Amino acid sequence: MEALEYTDRIVLDDQRVAVCGDWHGNVGWVRTLARVISALAPDVTTILQLGDWWIDPALTDEIFADTNIDRIYVTLGNHEPWSEITPLLDERPGEAVRVSRITWLLPRPARLVVAGRSVLSLGGAASVDRLWRINGAGWWPDEAITDNHVEAAIAGGPTDVMLTHQSPARTPVRAVRQVLRANPMGFPDETLAESKESRERVAQVWDAVRPELLMHGHMHVAGGGATDDGRRVASFGRDTQEGSLAILNLRTLRLETPSIRQIRSAAFPDG
Repeated sequence: MEALEYTDRIVLDDQRVAVCGDWHGNVGWVRTLARVISALAPDVTTILQLGDWWIDPALTDEIFADTNIDRIYVTLGNHEPWSEITPLLDERPGEAVRVSRITWLLPRPARLVVAGRSVLSLGGAASVDRLWRINGAGWWPDEAITDNHVEAAIAGGPTDVMLTHQSPARTPVRAVRQVLRANPMGFPDETLAESKESRERVAQVWDAVRPELLMHGHMHVAGGGATDDGRRVASFGRDTQEGSLAILNLRTLRLETPSIRQIRSAAFPDG
């Protein structure tokens, strides 16, 4: 992976954008998304991807070549090739790096402006499966949300929208609370504690910058909720799951989420 360009200022005019949960390098799923977005939202030219991206950037260019999508901005997750990504981000701290014709990796944190709305991206998350992976191959400590990330994110001031991979602590999303309570995969206490600390860091920023809408991946479950003070949180499903794609209207900050049936119909109209 190499850097093609850097920028410290991202300002978009898009009135609607696509938002996607974890891709996990699933080429087949990304090909499906390319067809679905073209069919259901042909006006959309930008994708905001919520981490666990890990896909060949050049292949992404090929997949979206015959679509209107000309920009993908990635809020990095935990399962990423950090040994390749970190040197690129360290080369120009605070700047987004373009790694293909359409793919940009966002710094940690990043500030964007979309249709006049302020957007904060805070990448990273703790891997609850860390002990089952190999350090330097499938896992890197670079995934962690650090105190410096938190301080820099808060220093930028209030925002309208927040993009994260990790869920905030004290989430209003019932489906996420159920996953955290049940621990269905049987993750060990050590990494569960690391995950809790990671969520607290996200919540620290969330409570400080107070976005109207926070969107995240990571939990592999779709759902939404709102706090008592009206802040909304949307959790996105992972690749192939319900709720892993939505169209965000920047004027209203409302999400349109196609069902799996709609996705299949749009992706395979003759099937």
